Amino acid sequence: MISLLRGAARALGRHRTSIMDDRVRRIRDLIAAQPVHTGGLVERLRCVCQAAAGALSASGTGISVLTDDRTRGVYAASDTLSERMEELQFLLGEGPCLDAFDRRRPVLIAELDEEAMSRWPIYAPEAHDRGVRAIFAFPLQIGAARLGVLDVFRDHAGRLSEQHLADALCFADVAVEAVLDRRKDDAGAPSGPPHESVTDAIGNRAELFQAQGMIMVQIQGSITDAAARIRAYAYAENRSLGEVARDIVAGNLRFETDRP
Repeated sequence: MISLLRGAARALGRHRTSIMDDRVRRIRDLIAAQPVHTGGLVERLRCVCQAAAGALSASGTGISVLTDDRTRGVYAASDTLSERMEELQFLLGEGPCLDAFDRRRPVLIAELDEEAMSRWPIYAPEAHDRGVRAIFAFPLQIGAARLGVLDVFRDHAGRLSEQHLADALCFADVAVEAVLDRRKDDAGAPSGPPHESVTDAIGNRAELFQAQGMIMVQIQGSITDAAARIRAYAYAENRSLGEVARDIVAGNLRFETDRP
């Protein structure tokens, strides 16, 4: 009897492994079918986003690669609206993406209801006004290392099915592989065409820090005040943090001291 049970357990394990292998192959095929224009990391992640949007019955998806202090480096999205929804979380400092990154586990919001509005009082209403009704955020991580988040946006409320949930986790794993593979290339493959990589995160982070320092001097306030002013300006002008930081560093944008 014991040997029969062990044999059944091994067979069940092999069956589950086979199912997982089939899912990974299917998802890789979906990603490979997306049109590719460059060989860069952003392009790879965009292909993941576009394939995921179709496979998960989503209105769009986005991926952000983050540092431990939540600074965003490279990012990609399946469409313009999803890109804006990704950016808004960093402008406002709240949202499912940041929560999933901080807590190291998925944040599954099947409906942007009153609870979600209370949890993210600025971001959730903005998302709702843009037609988003459900958001699912999956951290990109391996072991203790946090790399970023995959966000899935839907224009209708409702939970992810078991298959969609399993597929979303698989898409997140593939995105992790893409980021790690790019890091290996950065470290040991100088040949090949220049393209975006996770080292962009370092450059973007340095530029943003430089911009914050400049604004801190201009407004005669703290670095926290400077960061808040930059985020508020980017949000009001419907621009990305990177664009605003570049203008500040170039001297094309200045902030005045708050008058008492």
